[in-house]
Amino acid sequence: MLHYAAVFFVIALIAAVFGFGGIAVGAAGIAKILFIVFLIGAVISVLMSLGRRA
Repeated sequence: MLHYAAVFFVIALIAAVFGFGGIAVGAAGIAKILFIVFLIGAVISVLMSLGRRA
């Protein structure tokens, strides 16, 4: 999922360079959402692995 966030971030950067405002805003919004979902999943995964070890 982090890969998709990075891809949308790159798309947003490229669109911003070429001046496509709407596309850049949309891709950046999707990248932010995917990154937050990735972070939540990573934290849950770490907590689950710590719970199994104890």
